[in-house]
Amino acid sequence: MNHVKTSREMQAKGIISALEKRNITAFYCEDAEACRQKVLELVPAESVISWGGSMSIHECGIPQALKDRGDCEVLDRSTYITPEQQKEFAVKTFQCNYYLMSTNAITLDGELVNIDGYGNRVASLIYGPDHVIVVAGMNKVVPDVKQGFDRVRNVASPPNTVRLNKNTPCSKTGKCGDCMSPDCICNQIVVTRRSRDKERIIVLLVNENLGF
Repeated sequence: MNHVKTSREMQAKGIISALEKRNITAFYCEDAEACRQKVLELVPAESVISWGGSMSIHECGIPQALKDRGDCEVLDRSTYITPEQQKEFAVKTFQCNYYLMSTNAITLDGELVNIDGYGNRVASLIYGPDHVIVVAGMNKVVPDVKQGFDRVRNVASPPNTVRLNKNTPCSKTGKCGDCMSPDCICNQIVVTRRSRDKERIIVLLVNENLGF
């Protein structure tokens, strides 16, 4: 028996109950494959879909699975290259039926903690798309918002700045330098404590380590 996996499953059930009290729909997924299948189940044909800069959704194979299904309009952020195109993309995502993303941290009490460099990802979480599907590996779980902030700064951000080739203190030291660098990816830090609209935000808790 994998005791860590069993413990995480029990923890996930408590988080799902807490999310539901916050008007957020949530499901438990045993692994990345189950998560991918759940997304395909949730997203109906003829939907307009896009996603934020998330390693988790790619590790689950979700974007390619949606493309392969072939019955939705998929807005792929990687095809929007220039600053003008990226701005166009950010505006288009606001009109999506489904927006996919991960979260930088999720508390045991069901609050989501996220950072963003430009703000388009957290903006879509807050308002715009009809539905937002949040894929979260159980490695993102923290006890509370305060420790969520710490995870955002010292666990999630340093490897992201390395991945994105950013010139920030954390890309060189592996820990937050509370910088004001032009390359800073922590310009927006957002806590989602509740969804105003029922079933708009859907969290999929995956019993694997996903993303940063």
